[in-house]
Amino acid sequence: MSSLHKSRIADFQDVLKEPSIALEKLRELSFSGIPCEGGLRCLCWKILLNYLPLERASWTSILAKQRELYSQFLREMIIQPGIAKANMGVSREDVTFEDHPLNPSPDSRWNTYFKDNEVLLQIDKDVRRLCPDISFFQRATEYPCLLILDPQNEFETLRKRVEQTTLKSQTVARNRSGVTNMSSPHKNPAPSSLNEYEVLPNGCEAHWEVVERILFIYAKLNPGIAYVQGMNEIVGPLYYTFATDPNSEWKEHAEADTFFCFTNLMAEIRDNFIKSLDDSQCGITYKMEKVYSTLKDKDVELYLKLQEQNIKPQFFAFRWLTLLLSQEFLLPDVIRIWDSLFADDNRFDFLLLVCCAMLILIREQLLEGDFTVNMRLLQDYPITDVCQILQKAKELQDSK
Repeated sequence: MSSLHKSRIADFQDVLKEPSIALEKLRELSFSGIPCEGGLRCLCWKILLNYLPLERASWTSILAKQRELYSQFLREMIIQPGIAKANMGVSREDVTFEDHPLNPSPDSRWNTYFKDNEVLLQIDKDVRRLCPDISFFQRATEYPCLLILDPQNEFETLRKRVEQTTLKSQTVARNRSGVTNMSSPHKNPAPSSLNEYEVLPNGCEAHWEVVERILFIYAKLNPGIAYVQGMNEIVGPLYYTFATDPNSEWKEHAEADTFFCFTNLMAEIRDNFIKSLDDSQCGITYKMEKVYSTLKDKDVELYLKLQEQNIKPQFFAFRWLTLLLSQEFLLPDVIRIWDSLFADDNRFDFLLLVCCAMLILIREQLLEGDFTVNMRLLQDYPITDVCQILQKAKELQDSK
């Protein structure tokens, strides 16, 4: 470890040990990358995403309260209507018409259960192939959810629920982009069959199952948006970061902490996933056009070349912006980019500059290429040095 890196770690520790965290100082440090040693990145992200307040004295009580709230969500939402829940003191009632699976009423608990299954099938399909270039999400978590897996209770896991359902997942696919593929050529293909995944023994659950639970609960609590394909790519890096925290006391609660950080992050970017807002000033179309207007301001020659070739921002920037670049780079590089995004007080204005920087850094290739060559460049971005990209984005920001 270099002396410079040790010095940066010490700088972070000095800021984080204060009774009241100096947010601007933390942002300034984090913008240049957060060290992973000692769980610094995990802690900083929780503060930058407004999960933890600036007053350290309140952390213990707030974390306890939020983690208990998440446990309540588990109890209330990952259940099958009509199942006896002996450990919660609820005995099975005789099945009435109101509680019958064939009851057509929209208020029927079974009707709700079947509708939830539609959402769950799409979530399940997406999380099983999360970050296929690493094995992490297929491996067993050290901290399986005992509430769900405890043999004394009768909760069913979401995995079993998916296996038992007869619904066809094809009928519920919701691809937000309107295109057939939101994945990147950088990513290795996921196994095509569920049977290709290793089957874990009873009492264990894979990390992807934890992510599935987070997304399912989010969808239940936010019926207006529910689940849209791509959300799995947002929650994945968050969960990975928290679930690999070297501090076991924090790692044990990675699921709950990820849920609330993901919820806070989605509150800022959810408009990108709502099709009816596409053409509004908060929608994704406006943001894509803003990438081009920024490019026009910074490099008019390149802007005119893309316009001449009729390369619209929808062809590449949709995925860049909606998924916060999580499909363009390998996971460690995505996490480094997110350090800077989360640290910037206008974090998603900075994302627009990052996208613009990505175009300018390959300007020579784009100016020389034809439509086919340039589309291939933009769909499979060639530069892997994210620090170079972030440095260029910062230059663009400072030159305003």
